[in-house]
Amino acid sequence: MYAILDIETTGGKYNEEGITEIAIYRFDGQRIVDQFSSLINPERKIQPFVVNLTGINAEMLRNAPKFYEVAKRIIEITEDCILVAHNAQFDNRILTTEFDRLGYPFEKETLCTVELSKKLLPDLPSYSLGKLVRSLGIPLSDRHRAQGDAKATLTLFKMLLAKDTSKEIITQHVRKDPKRQLEPKLLDMIAAAPSSTGVYYMHNAEGDIIYIGKSKNIKKRLTQHFTNDNRKSKKIQLEVTSVSFEETGSDLIAQLKESEEIKHNKPLFNRALRRSIYSYQLGVSTDDDGYKQLKIEKADPRKQPILTFTNYQQAKAAVYRIIEEYQLCQKLTGLHKTQHSCFSYGIKECQGACIGEEAVETYNARVEAFLEKNSYENSHMLVIDKGRDVDERSVILIENGSYKGFGFYNLNYQINNPEILRSIISPMKNDRDAQHIIQSYLRKYKVMKIVNLPKEPAI
Repeated sequence: MYAILDIETTGGKYNEEGITEIAIYRFDGQRIVDQFSSLINPERKIQPFVVNLTGINAEMLRNAPKFYEVAKRIIEITEDCILVAHNAQFDNRILTTEFDRLGYPFEKETLCTVELSKKLLPDLPSYSLGKLVRSLGIPLSDRHRAQGDAKATLTLFKMLLAKDTSKEIITQHVRKDPKRQLEPKLLDMIAAAPSSTGVYYMHNAEGDIIYIGKSKNIKKRLTQHFTNDNRKSKKIQLEVTSVSFEETGSDLIAQLKESEEIKHNKPLFNRALRRSIYSYQLGVSTDDDGYKQLKIEKADPRKQPILTFTNYQQAKAAVYRIIEEYQLCQKLTGLHKTQHSCFSYGIKECQGACIGEEAVETYNARVEAFLEKNSYENSHMLVIDKGRDVDERSVILIENGSYKGFGFYNLNYQINNPEILRSIISPMKNDRDAQHIIQSYLRKYKVMKIVNLPKEPAI
């Protein structure tokens, strides 16, 4: 018995995708004996390119059942079946991942119609589903929708069954889920890893660190490494013999620690560390008329940035938000190149600094208000966030805009007393990347508390 299926997903990071639509035909080798199809609410964002590809959007899925509501039906219709799909490894991985989230071991043998087609129908120009079925005269409606693709896969599979009269080739190509066939050493490493936030270190047989990473869920991230089939992951799977880890509780501390550890250890499989993890920064200058100008600049280690950004698009989006919040001028922030008034002036959202109508002092006061709130250069503060267990808190010390280090504490008096604070902070290197990580994190995410310190050094 076979279950021919097709799945549409949200797209996104490996093993973090969600199902948006599924179609399954239960097939006895002669005819369809049962079928099921449904949209599914993935409870996560759909990537824009997927919306364009499939036409499935968030509004369509708002009232669709969630995966757990259709899981029983999927189990019933696939019972005692070999799963058949075009690129079966993908569909099976997505399905087993969804069941893993429910704590249910969904284990099926699979057949891939891509592999079978290459064996039984050699020398065709393309084996993508759309081009393959077109070349074979198989009708395909609703391309990139689960029901249409699954029906076309079923027709293709019937043709392949007819070609393989002895069923030898099809029998040879039955696969078990590679995730369920991991080497024992990899399964042991996954089993030993915590499901908490921290930094992990992969070691080879000599004990050398070959890869360093960070994750909010170390166990889940290791599973992704060990089930991924790209070239780098396969090399890691061959060489890794053990994994050590350090729990941090705080994702911000994990990012800072990962960055410093990679630079210090230079592991074989980490990318040659990155020129810098930010490419653009926000600077301030004064024009000939005395107006303060906020401008996006290429990263320059000689200048003290106000904010830092990974790419230009991120920088541009941030400056538009700043303009809106502080009623600044698009021309004076470099987003509207013009010799005349900026676009915002035309719609009465700019008060005329671009053409000299607004007083320099008034405009500059709003720029200064932004700088006072966002400038990192003179910051004296403690960033308080979650610790490694419920009774613990993490603390990051910033002094004169310089990252001093991090620590963990259980009682408030430990951070109120400079002597004790000195003893719990582990000194760390302050560099451009550390500053970028901290600024970006505080811009995007909430922490438990930020404590502003007096100007004299805390330690």
